[in-house]
Parts: sequence; structure tokens; C-alpha cells
Amino acid sequence: MTRWFSALRHELRIFFTALQFLTRLPVPAWVGWQPQWLQSALRHFPLVGAVVGAWGALVLAGAALWWPPAVAVVLSMAATVWLTGAFHEDGWADSCDALGGHVSRERALAIMKDSRIGAYGAIGLVLMLGLKAAVLVSLLTPRLQELGSAETSHVRQVLLAWTMMALVWCHTLSRLVPVLLIRLLPYAGDADHAKAKPLAMQASGGQLLAAAGLTALVAVLMWCWLAQAGWPTGTLLQAIGHTLLAMAIGTALCLRTLRRRLGGFTGDTLGASQQLCEVLALLAWLSVVHPVA
Repeated sequence: MTRWFSALRHELRIFFTALQFLTRLPVPAWVGWQPQWLQSALRHFPLVGAVVGAWGALVLAGAALWWPPAVAVVLSMAATVWLTGAFHEDGWADSCDALGGHVSRERALAIMKDSRIGAYGAIGLVLMLGLKAAVLVSLLTPRLQELGSAETSHVRQVLLAWTMMALVWCHTLSRLVPVLLIRLLPYAGDADHAKAKPLAMQASGGQLLAAAGLTALVAVLMWCWLAQAGWPTGTLLQAIGHTLLAMAIGTALCLRTLRRRLGGFTGDTLGASQQLCEVLALLAWLSVVHPVA
């Protein structure tokens, strides 16, 4: 029993390590810090994504009580960016600057280390955030043909619930992608001088399997909630299937680009891969849950 409790306490410590690395959230003092824990924390990245998505969903629900969908969405996005310290968005901007032009591998790696943002980074960041906002507003806003029945069928509340689930799921799923890239690619920079050196080492198959298992757990919990509420679980399964396909496409694109341009991954490209797959997953969710026709 003591051994089981010790193992559980250590696993909780590893989760808090992942939470501390990916967000601004404070962790209990007893957690401590060991650099080698960060490599083990990879398996909890999707679970941290669920926490970030849940935070964004709660802010969205609260803001939607007072303001129109567009305002609620921007406030929700601002809340998640604040929670993560724009960690992944910064990686996306740096990757756009480095890979947007036709430069050598060495030059691209040098650009990523530059704290200044260039034209490619600024444009890429605006387009990425704008696309996310557009997708979420479209998810949250009733179509013209739905407005006539909004009061009787609670269309707005239903769309809000589906949008909140989209935030939780897409934040969760997209954070599985960096774990997959760390498993499949070598580190492209100088591992000895990496900001997070443990992440420069290849992830094990067990780490990837555990991360995938936690991602699946979030999906199962969402399905159970819908089933208990009497909602259409078939729609959820279809939406999850489409987002998995979108993630596979995004991951394949990242693998091909990083192999060809850099010969591996960097910390910035891991953040960029999360951002790309998050927006692709949101687009896939929208196409199922709230299509145009």
C-alpha cells in the first residue's frame, strides 16, 4: 500500500511538473523540481491541454452570459493565452519567421533564437489567431435558419456546450502532437544548450503511448457526459474522428517540413505544431458540429 501511494504521489508530481512547464499555474511547494522530471512529464502534456481548454471553456461560458459571441470568444482566447504565457504562440511566430523564407538550416535556427518578431512571424500570428477566433465564433453563433427556434430549443445553449467541448478536446489533442514529434524526430539544435534540455532527448514509446492514453481518456469522459445528458454521442464520435484525421494531416505536414528544412525539431517548432494542429482540429470540429448547410 505504501509503495502504491508513493508511486501515485510521484506521478502527481510529474503531472505538476508538466503543468508548471506549460502554464503559469502555481504548483504545491512539495512538488519540487528536478530537470529529469520534464522528460517524464511529456506523457501529461495532453492532460495539461485539457486543463487549458477547460479554463478557456469556463471563461467563454461566463462571458457569453454578458456579451455577444465574438466578444466572448476573444476573452476566452485571451484567457488561454494568459494562462500559457503565449508559450505556443511564441513558438508559432518564431517558426514562421525561420521557415517562412528560403534560408539555410543554420540561418533558420539562428532566427528562432532571436527574440524579435519579423514580418512572417507577425503575419502568421495574426492569421492564426484570427482563424481560431473565426472558427469559434462560427461554432457559437446560430445560423439564420436556427434563429426562429432559438427560444424553444435552446440553440444558443447547445452551441455553447459544443464550443466548450471543442476547446477542451482540441487543446488536449493538439498537445499530443509535440510528444509524437519528439518521438519521431531528433533534436535539430545544440542539445547541450537547449533551454529545456530533457525535451531534446527522444521520447520513448511508453511515453507516447501514455500520452495517447490520457488523450483517449478525455474523449471517453466527454462521451460519458454526453451520454448521461442524453445528447447525440454519434455526433461527438464523428467530430472526434474528423479531428483525428486533421491532426494526422497536420502532424504529417510538420514531420515533412521539419525533416526537410531543419533535420529535426526545436522547442519553437513544437509550439508551432501544437498551434497548427489545434486550429486544424477546430476546423474539423466545426465541419461536423455546425456545418454551413
